[in-house]
Amino acid sequence: MNWSEPAFVLSFRAHGEWDARVSVFSKNQGRYAGLVKGGQSSRHKNQWQPGHLVNATWRARLFEHLGTCTGEALRDYSAGILHLPLALAALSSACALIECATPERMALPALYDALAGLLPLDEGADDLARYVRFEGEVLKALGYGLDLSSCALTATTRDLVYISPKTGRAVNKDAAAPWAHQLLPLPRFLREAVMPEFSQVCEGLSVTGYFLERHVFPNLGAGALQAVTARRQRLLDLAEARTKTSGASEVA
Repeated sequence: MNWSEPAFVLSFRAHGEWDARVSVFSKNQGRYAGLVKGGQSSRHKNQWQPGHLVNATWRARLFEHLGTCTGEALRDYSAGILHLPLALAALSSACALIECATPERMALPALYDALAGLLPLDEGADDLARYVRFEGEVLKALGYGLDLSSCALTATTRDLVYISPKTGRAVNKDAAAPWAHQLLPLPRFLREAVMPEFSQVCEGLSVTGYFLERHVFPNLGAGALQAVTARRQRLLDLAEARTKTSGASEVA
């Protein structure tokens, strides 16, 4: 069997002396692993870097086999941000989340669109806000989506400023008053088309991080958990550092 369509490269690892094992994510096929013959050559290494978009072809005699991967480069999303540590960290974290948390060979078209919508990345607060929304799509794809459309207690759509850590639903400011200290903040940019500040984006990362740690990370193996949390932690560290820098600039 075989398939061919555009796919994002999620990971690239040496396999033996000459070949490489890659993981790709396509809209209609989902996440697939494949062997790239001669993949450790400089040409293949450049083409199959995480974050690249390739026109991938996967072939195998039987469905359960590893299969081989060939492809043609369509767009390089990582080379242009090698000098942008925050953007590179966001791309690395996004690839790791899909690689480690999604089921193999299951089509997740909405998540593919979310990854495509995340790119290309820069280092603005709006870029990082798109990443937070992407994590929301990861949660949704895995069955743990947040419901920010109306208040969980009153059904109102006004003054939604909190999220219930138990249900992932929005809560109105007045309705939440008795339990506000037990709730998570709902960053405004997750509900409205507004330009966020870095501090608000970090708040958003804390919210999606809470639900990832509660629902997704406990299901990962030790190696996958270490890989995805390390990349996400680097993103958090860089975002928090940028928040401090932005705050100092505003004071000055």
